[in-house]
Formats: sequence, C-alpha cells, structure tokens
Amino acid sequence: MKTITAAELKALAGSATLIHVLPEEHFAQQHMPGAVNACVYEMIFLSKVAELVPDKSAVIIVYGAGAPSLDSATAAEKLAKAGYTNVHGFRGGLTEWLQNGLPVEGTGLMGDSINPDGLFEVDVETSIVRWTGRNLFNHHQGTIQLAGGHIEVRDGVLQAARFTLDMNHIVCEDLVDTAYNALLIRHLRDDDFFAVDRFPTAEFVCERAEPLQACTPGTPNYTLHGAMTLRGVTQPLSFPAVIAAADADHLTGQAQFELDRTQFGSHYGSGKLFAFLGKHVVNDHIHLHIKLHATRSSS
Repeated sequence: MKTITAAELKALAGSATLIHVLPEEHFAQQHMPGAVNACVYEMIFLSKVAELVPDKSAVIIVYGAGAPSLDSATAAEKLAKAGYTNVHGFRGGLTEWLQNGLPVEGTGLMGDSINPDGLFEVDVETSIVRWTGRNLFNHHQGTIQLAGGHIEVRDGVLQAARFTLDMNHIVCEDLVDTAYNALLIRHLRDDDFFAVDRFPTAEFVCERAEPLQACTPGTPNYTLHGAMTLRGVTQPLSFPAVIAAADADHLTGQAQFELDRTQFGSHYGSGKLFAFLGKHVVNDHIHLHIKLHATRSSS
C-alpha cells in the first residue's frame, strides 16, 4: 500500500476517488469532503467498490479512523488483491485530518449515548445455553433451555446477574439416531448425572462483577464471581463474560466456561472416583456457552 499524508491527500483529492471505509452510520455522522462510502467490514466491500470505481487503474484513496485501527490498511490490501493498481492509504485517517483542523461533512452527531442503567429481564425465547460433554473417544453437544434470569446495571457498571436453567429441557443435537438420542437424554436426566426429577433447575447467581480494564470490544469486560447450584449443591464459580448494550433497552451477555460436574455430586464415569473404567470413562468437565438477551424490565 502506498501511504500518504494529509497534505498529499489534499493534492490528490481532485483526481482520485476518496473512500471512507467505516460503516455507513459513521460516514453519515462524519466524513471527509467528497468521500464516498464502502465499509471494509462488510462481505460486499469489493462489490461496492467495483460499483463506485469500475476502472481498476483509477486512483483510489482509502481512509478510516486512523492508526492504530487497521481499517484503511485492510481495505488497501483487499483492493490490491482484487487487481486495483493505484491505491493509496491515508493511514492517519479522520484522526489526523481533524488534528490538522481540516473540514468534514456529515451530521456531526456521533450517535446518542446509550444509558443501560436499570434491571433487565432475560428473554428465555432468544437466549440459549449450549453444552458439550466429552469422553476419551467422543463428545456430545446440545442445548439447555433457560427458565429465567436478570441483569442489573447501575451507573453504567454491572451490579448483579443471575440465570436459571430448566434441566427438564436438555436437548442433544448431534445424535441422529432417535432411540440412542432418547437413551442419552434419559441418562443425563437420571441420578448418574443431573437427577432432574429431584432437582429440576440449576442456577448461577453473580455476587460480584469485577470490571476488566484491559478489554477491547468483543473480549470479556467482566469477571463474574458467584455461586452455581446444581443437583442441590452450591459451589463457588468465577468466569469471564462479555456484557454489552445493544441499545438503551437491550443487553446481551455471553460467557464460556468449564464446570466440574463431580463437585456437584455427578460421579458417573469419573476417572478420579472409579478404577478400570476403560471405554466407560466420562470427562469430569462440561463446557457451557451462555448467551443471554435481556430486555429492560417494565416494573
């Protein structure tokens, strides 16, 4: 990629197509004069550029937010691989442009601030828990239905969270043989594993949410410290989680962690509790992937 400065960009502007490679909502809010928009984060990026600049020998300048974001560098690389031969990258992007006191176009509104404070109830229809159980030779996976839960945010910081699992609704997704599938579900529901007749729900209650300072969007921003109750046994549990606001009325939480079932009285096939298991060994740890969608409570 040929990189250019703000001064060089001004000199080239009249003879080049200037492409703002950030999302359309960002383009609407603030972009360089004369720029057009093709978002490098979208799968149709190259198709959109082909509509804007059919001639692959034409002069193109791409820019984004500015270093250290890789938006313009990625756009230039994609265009070069697609056969564009005269692509320039303004690495400084909008940051350098504004620092030089140069004009921009757009609404100037960088979006309404999101205030997610309040109590949010988990939507059990759109939320999901995925499980994976393993042994030495195989694994099975499926879902567990949520029975409820909530997330509480105060002053923009997570304060409390809990979710309840409906253990009567365990589903295995990988076994296509219906008889074998039903056999496995019965096995999971009986005393060997989760004793569902006696303990129809399991629950996690967050007692303390620790904000993670060195996080970036898409990585965990909290460590949740609390207690998990399964088979009537309560054990401490901590795990990293991503908690984010989609808008002022909707929150999403995601987490992945391993749960040692033997700590809750599920002993079947455990190599630390039985000898000579051979092919009957079952891993102690169950992998859970939690995805919660929560809506602001009306009460």
